[in-house]
Amino acid sequence: MTNQNQNQVAVIQKDITDNVNNSLGRLQEEGLILPSNYNASNALKSAFFKLQETVDRNGKPAFDVCKRDSIANALLDMVVQGLSPAKTQCYFIVYGDQLQLNRSYFGTQAVLKRLNNVKDIWANVIYQDDVFEYENNSGREKLVSHQTAFENRDKPIIGAYAVVKTADDEEILTVMTKKEIEVSWGQSKTKGAVHNKFPQEMAKRTVINRAAKAFINTSDDSDLLVQAINNSTENEYDEDRPRKEVNTQEEIDQNANKETLDFEQEPTLAPEQKQPKEITPEPTPETMTDPSDDPF
Repeated sequence: MTNQNQNQVAVIQKDITDNVNNSLGRLQEEGLILPSNYNASNALKSAFFKLQETVDRNGKPAFDVCKRDSIANALLDMVVQGLSPAKTQCYFIVYGDQLQLNRSYFGTQAVLKRLNNVKDIWANVIYQDDVFEYENNSGREKLVSHQTAFENRDKPIIGAYAVVKTADDEEILTVMTKKEIEVSWGQSKTKGAVHNKFPQEMAKRTVINRAAKAFINTSDDSDLLVQAINNSTENEYDEDRPRKEVNTQEEIDQNANKETLDFEQEPTLAPEQKQPKEITPEPTPETMTDPSDDPF
């Protein structure tokens, strides 16, 4: 990348970082509390490093094709949830002219533990020939036992389960069969492409997301945190919904009128991607940027 291009990227980075920090400051005034060990500035620097490697399905850099406000929204959702790309807790995907944030399996675990009513959460895969037992106790499913063997890990997956440990030390079980998991994957924007590449960890993430829904939307935590969690979860699925914008309309108009970057970048592999439905009805998924970006 030339010095001129580096300067252009630096200008964009400062512009968006200022917008995100201003919005984050307003949200903190409204009651948002970030994790005590979370450094938003470091997370943003890590995110911009990853974004310089992120391309769309045609190999064009995210900075060239994505609207500035969509980049700011994705980064704001990241810091509100206390996530960092450096810890493989999240990754970015280009859909048309929009940048969206997706959580990894690790990221989903981390963000759910921030909820006041969740003490811990974990998930396991059930393989063929495992002995899995659970019971229905007063209307709630409860894990009885799960016996497995090392050699079973190479056998077909038949299901997965997640256990949420509440603040009262109650353990609540959520179970999904392989068919239920595949139905969920079929509704994703990547149509199961990433899921088929990393089935074990993606099955865990799918069942954790299902288990978390009731806790997220009945939580007494900040609505701002809950909204950011739901935003990232819904980014994976083909559904339209309104998004809370980071910028004011005036800022968006100003950004839209700024000169678009025009620099060359070696195409690198990016996360599984596709264009939105209104742009392309039959998207072709792509691959991840590098092994560290595996979605778990």
